[in-house]
Amino acid sequence: MSIERVFVIGAGLMGHGIAQVSAVAGKQVTLSDRTEELAEKGAARIAGNLKRQVDRGTLDQAVASAIIDRISTSEGTDRAAGHDIVIEAVFEDESVKRQTWEALTKSADGTAIFASNTSSISITGLATSTDRPARFIGLHFFSPVPVMGLIEIIRGLETDDATHAAARAFAEELGKTVIESKDYPGFLVNRMLGPFINEAVFALMESTGTAEDIDTGAKLGLNHPMGPLELSDFIGNDVMLNVMDVLYRGFGDPKFRAAPLLRQMVTAGHLGRKSGRGFYRYDEQGKKAG
Repeated sequence: MSIERVFVIGAGLMGHGIAQVSAVAGKQVTLSDRTEELAEKGAARIAGNLKRQVDRGTLDQAVASAIIDRISTSEGTDRAAGHDIVIEAVFEDESVKRQTWEALTKSADGTAIFASNTSSISITGLATSTDRPARFIGLHFFSPVPVMGLIEIIRGLETDDATHAAARAFAEELGKTVIESKDYPGFLVNRMLGPFINEAVFALMESTGTAEDIDTGAKLGLNHPMGPLELSDFIGNDVMLNVMDVLYRGFGDPKFRAAPLLRQMVTAGHLGRKSGRGFYRYDEQGKKAG
């Protein structure tokens, strides 16, 4: 099965990036969200990304215009029909994702592949919200999607071979490197990343070091491009808390217990860049404030 028509539900940080790389690969894309305004905001971010490339001289204006022309916007799930693959990129919360898939099942073509961009939630479990567990798969993109070269593919217990082959071919057409994970909590990447970030939060909570020293230690001592606390702010501290809770519930191992400080920060609304405050403070452009 060749995937040419892509429906992305969720036009935020991940969704608009997925839409962008799909359109760059020549796919016809519909980018949707709860409201038309949110969908259009996602499309505007794509246009802004492409404009920066044009301004730097790394992309021709005619090519950028053609990419934008391949993207349309919509509201909700009603326009999922007529697409070869439906990619869900809503908030990393199982109940929200299940509600979204229940709605998509009513509107999408029966032959369409369903793919969740979840970073940690069971693909087998999400598939039970639909009428097609055999055609349900996990496609975990990484942020920022146009820059990061990896896609993690996760087969559910009932995902069939044809769906897996089509999803893998699609991921490779997007120019991504593919790794595969069994359907266990956190999959591969977040099972490694979550505890790393969580341990950094514990170190901060216990006053082992300042946020700046913890992040500098990871960058210069471990050669990481971002420190763990900076990265948590970038991803969203609420998202990281959900990841840790999924790992803890899924494995029942106390090593995955979320740091109390992380939970406290989320309760206070200190979610990171998107809220202007996390482990650091940020200005309206998402840059660290003084």
